[in-house]
Amino acid sequence: MVSVQQQQSPLLNGVIELTKSAQLKNADPLSWAIQLSSILSTGGLSLPSTDVAELLVSYICWENNVGIAWKFLEKAAALRIVPPLFLLSLLSNRVIPKRRSYPVAYRLYMELLKIYVFSLPSLINGPNYQKIMEAIDDTLHLSQIFGLQGSESGLIVVEFVFTIVWKLLDASLGDEGLLDLTAEKRSRWPITSSQDVGLNNHYAFAGGRTEKHEVLCKTNTVMAIEIIGEFFQDKVTSAILYLARRNMPTHWESFTQNLRLLVANSSALRNSKNISPEALVQLTSDKRVVLSRKYKTISHKRFHAVMASGSLVSSADQYHGASPAVLWLPIDLFLEDTMDGSQVAATSAVETLAGLVKALHEVNSSSWQDTFLGLWFAALRLVNRERDSSEGPVPRLDTCLCVLLSITPLAIVNLLEEEEMSCSSANQRKESSTKRHQDLIHSLQQLGDYESLLTPPLPAAPLANLAAAKAMMLHSGLSVGSGYFEGMNLNDMPVNCVGNLRHLIVEACIARNILDTSAYLWPGYVKGRCNQVPRSVSTQMPGWSSLMKGSTLTPPLVSSLVSTPASSLAEIKKIYEIAVNGSDDEKISAATVLCGASLARGWNIQEHTVLFITRLLSPPVPANYSGTESHLIGYARFLNVLLVGVSSVDCVQIFSLHGLVPQLAGALMPICEVFGSCAPNVKWIVMSEEISSHAVFSNAFTLLLKLWRFDQPPLEHLMDAPMGAHPTPEYLLLVRNSQLTSSDDLQKDQSKIKRLTRLSSPLSGEPIFLDSFPKLTLWYRQHQACIASPLSELVPGTPVHQIVEALLNFMFKKINRTGQSLTTTTSGSSSSSGPGNEDVSLHLKLPAWDILEAVPFVLDAALTACAHGSLSPRELVTGLKDLADFLPGSLATIVSYFSAEVSRGIWKLASMNGTDWPSPAANLATVEQQIKKILAATGVNVPSLTIGGNSPATLLLPLAALVSLTITYKLDKSTDRFLNLIGPALSNLATGCPWPCMPVMVALWAQKVKRWSDFLVFSASRTVFHHNRDAVVQLLRMCFAATLGLTTSSIASKGGVGALLGHGFGSHLSGGISPVAPGMLYLRVHRAVPNVMFMTEEVVSLLMHSVRDIASSGLSAENLEKLKKSKCGMTYGQVSLAAVLSRVKLAASLGASLVWITGGVGLVQSLIKETLPSWFLSTHGMEPSGGMSGGIVARLGGYALAYIAVLSGTFAWGVDSSSSASKRRSNTLEAHLEFLAGALHGKISLGCNRTTWTTYVSGFVKLIVECAPNWLLEVDLEVLKRLSMGLKQWDEELALAVLSSSGIGAMGATAEMIIEGGMTFMS
Repeated sequence: MVSVQQQQSPLLNGVIELTKSAQLKNADPLSWAIQLSSILSTGGLSLPSTDVAELLVSYICWENNVGIAWKFLEKAAALRIVPPLFLLSLLSNRVIPKRRSYPVAYRLYMELLKIYVFSLPSLINGPNYQKIMEAIDDTLHLSQIFGLQGSESGLIVVEFVFTIVWKLLDASLGDEGLLDLTAEKRSRWPITSSQDVGLNNHYAFAGGRTEKHEVLCKTNTVMAIEIIGEFFQDKVTSAILYLARRNMPTHWESFTQNLRLLVANSSALRNSKNISPEALVQLTSDKRVVLSRKYKTISHKRFHAVMASGSLVSSADQYHGASPAVLWLPIDLFLEDTMDGSQVAATSAVETLAGLVKALHEVNSSSWQDTFLGLWFAALRLVNRERDSSEGPVPRLDTCLCVLLSITPLAIVNLLEEEEMSCSSANQRKESSTKRHQDLIHSLQQLGDYESLLTPPLPAAPLANLAAAKAMMLHSGLSVGSGYFEGMNLNDMPVNCVGNLRHLIVEACIARNILDTSAYLWPGYVKGRCNQVPRSVSTQMPGWSSLMKGSTLTPPLVSSLVSTPASSLAEIKKIYEIAVNGSDDEKISAATVLCGASLARGWNIQEHTVLFITRLLSPPVPANYSGTESHLIGYARFLNVLLVGVSSVDCVQIFSLHGLVPQLAGALMPICEVFGSCAPNVKWIVMSEEISSHAVFSNAFTLLLKLWRFDQPPLEHLMDAPMGAHPTPEYLLLVRNSQLTSSDDLQKDQSKIKRLTRLSSPLSGEPIFLDSFPKLTLWYRQHQACIASPLSELVPGTPVHQIVEALLNFMFKKINRTGQSLTTTTSGSSSSSGPGNEDVSLHLKLPAWDILEAVPFVLDAALTACAHGSLSPRELVTGLKDLADFLPGSLATIVSYFSAEVSRGIWKLASMNGTDWPSPAANLATVEQQIKKILAATGVNVPSLTIGGNSPATLLLPLAALVSLTITYKLDKSTDRFLNLIGPALSNLATGCPWPCMPVMVALWAQKVKRWSDFLVFSASRTVFHHNRDAVVQLLRMCFAATLGLTTSSIASKGGVGALLGHGFGSHLSGGISPVAPGMLYLRVHRAVPNVMFMTEEVVSLLMHSVRDIASSGLSAENLEKLKKSKCGMTYGQVSLAAVLSRVKLAASLGASLVWITGGVGLVQSLIKETLPSWFLSTHGMEPSGGMSGGIVARLGGYALAYIAVLSGTFAWGVDSSSSASKRRSNTLEAHLEFLAGALHGKISLGCNRTTWTTYVSGFVKLIVECAPNWLLEVDLEVLKRLSMGLKQWDEELALAVLSSSGIGAMGATAEMIIEGGMTFMS
């Protein structure tokens, strides 16, 4: 900026001459100002003029620092000859540093400040406004100091106001000698001049006594502090300072530190008659400022007040019989859905659960104590639903307890750490962390009042009793070592000591350092005291304490450690170190221990155990290794123990819950590649069992295939299927590599180092890709090709052809001995008439990958021979079983090939008559009746289901072969891991086949394992929903009706979580299966629905119908009429309306949960980006009949739609940017906000009810602003401005709220809106 001195134009020289003359004459300031304005206008100078302002300030400071000159300056500002805000900027630079030398000037500056800074609306958008703002920026160096880019006038106003307040604050601190107590020991502003140190001869304007000077300085300090208070009291400047606080947190923290110092130490503040330290603290408190809501009608305001009030839940409970549990319904649904053994997640349930809890905390406006309590309740209900469930092939109890005692505490750890890291100062972190920790403690103390939820399942009871015994002994002041509790039972205790699930929860929290042993002293935590240490069992088995004291891993000790979970990280680390550094036998023993009870029920250290096992599956190359083959071969016995140990369904689920599936897959692929490439020439002995490379390969390969659900037919991988529903190997490796990157970033981020130290062994390794494993890649491509199209021609004489011949001879020995021929006629394959003179076994001493390449052709030949009658069904199944026993890994190809052939539908039907194939006739009709009974009891009616029939049941030949193969397996530990591979695949295959294929399969398996009958029948019901969309809609309708209590069904009469999910699944009634709650049934069948894209429209439709039903059942006709006539809208029937609103929110919460759980992020995006806009564009018959107030129902519908949109978004994306899914949020959200803005500006014609639309927009935007403001930071600023301008037409406060939440880029536009409209934020 060019200074006045550099452009001494004649016109400006005339200003000085006029001023000097007027000063000498003591002229009237108004006359001077009028004459000056006339001269400048005649001279062509545009007013207000920054040049004139500079000239006048330079004239006064300091050669003409007299009263008349200041009066001239004030009149120049009043008549807008000079811009007031620029004048204040100049004076702040000149006067504040000299305030001690020129106290009267400082007083006059503050008087000018009070006149103009609190009159901002009158000072903006005048002539030269933008130029004036830029001059202020240059004068105060705002851009350099705050580091903000851009020259928006609104942005400069925020910086200007913040700067003036900060300068006054630091000047006041300097006046009282407090600046040395600040962190920087000085002010960042030039508030002190070198000539201003001490008193000098410039008293007042032209002399005076030192005493008067000092009094005036002290008075000025008081006035400056009072003006600071006025800045926070004035509605416009306080709103502008709120923007600074929100968008410049680092600067604001420095400012508030100085402010706290002033409050604590200022004598001037204590001497003020206009403001007290307490009042200043209250005015500047972060907790004071929230968005105000001044809606144009009281009715609108009342609706929002009820929706946001803390009494909403109690009102709803009182008048509807609901419980606070409904607020946390999405957690119940999520946790129950994670129990589906057919689904393996690639992401951690800890992160998903933490994000879900944060979302519900924000949307429900709940305290953290209530939030934690709701989370504990949901996890406890999960365990209780499993307490009496029917037995099946997928055990769930250990997984449920993993969720309660490992996943939930870890999610809470994340929530506590995120809160601590989000605070900008150490004091804030300490205060916030302490508060949330206290809320956690109070929730756990309150949990003790709900004993009915706390009874432990029988397998967990001994550990709960030991936890209670430990607490009792420490509570009684008795100090014992951990070894005392090994082998102890209740009979060893001198008093009754029965533990419950709360004791286990507390131990899990103590293990993760979010509680300490002071919890043992909580009232009622232990009942009774013991006065002596109980006598330890004389025949006590050696346990973990023995290991920690240095005992070697003898067989008795290993047996004890396998059956008893480790209780501390030190113990599990000790066994891990042995697995890494011990002898070969010690390593095997340590691996056995790690895969024992510590994995399944070591809840306190489970996250470390799964990580240790995963790392052990990737052993390093020994330092002195020089062999040509892979170093993994030397670890064959060790790896096999680990592979077998983690292969059970519940163990795989535990890895899945902890988010280790991608890492586990990355560890398994090299094992498969190496051992699948080795011929089985070497044998190893592991625990008296002989194994070969084929065994190690098969164990690793079958485990790997469970992780990516290879059995899902690609034909069902529609473009509109849920994203991530069937992870592929490439996807798992992509996630794995991403996790490694995140782990590296975590180690570099010092603010997150605490979370890193929680993991005893952070993720490590290099990125890997599928192409790194050529043999695995070849099989995977063959697998995909096999499913996509029939087999290609097998060329005679090739190595693959020779292996095919050898396998056929091996599988069908009896046929070969009788001289029969087995011809492989399909796909141009050659024929075989026997093994010839070659030894078959020599042909099969081949690497597993070579054998698997030939298996599809073998299956093709065998199936064709059976279809042509040259191979009996029994011989076919026996041959398949022999192949699977020889190389269990071949089960994958068997499933892949048969599934593809079933989908092609070209094979003849096999008659399940009991002669050729096993017969289901003995119980098929019963199974079909039970399936229909389950559906009917849940409210689903499917008339097309045919029951019974005279002719034998039939299955397609490949399906008949696959079913028959599965029932040949014995149920024992050695075959479980293979049945767990083929079982889900068979179930998925049968689900997609026409009725009654699934009942036939279930009937056969129920004959084999009668105790699984109820479970199998229940699982079989999903085939109905695979084929019948109307059945899905009926089930969804029953979910809404049950949750809201809108049905007369006995299982859903009261509504809420209990009605939706019931008590799990089991034969609770004598003589058959008890009714299944609709939510429980839905969570078990929704993955069978092939196309879920229709779900969003159905859920929205059911939600709006539910709103009508809620209104008609929750509001009496009398109250509706009074509501319609009342000006207030809530004067009559306020409580009943609150209850109705609560139920509407519950319905939206259910709808959002179902959309998210069913289709993940993809379906949520479809709801917000496509379904809702389409709904608003369409016409709906929303006017209810029977005298109902259409306006009330329409408004309720708008709220319901707003809640389902925001809730589903928070579930899928999170309320912040901590989840990976949040990266997919911006495009969808921006498109929806663009749609809203277009409709508000009249560019889009709506077909829906106008009241519904306006209520939706206000509700949707309000929820985002209050619950997920970070979303707006990702949206293009121009879109937000258009939305805000559209909202301003009928809700100015909401328009302001949008911009104020949109980040620093929108700060300027927000400030202008505040100033122009007098908008504000209020407490």
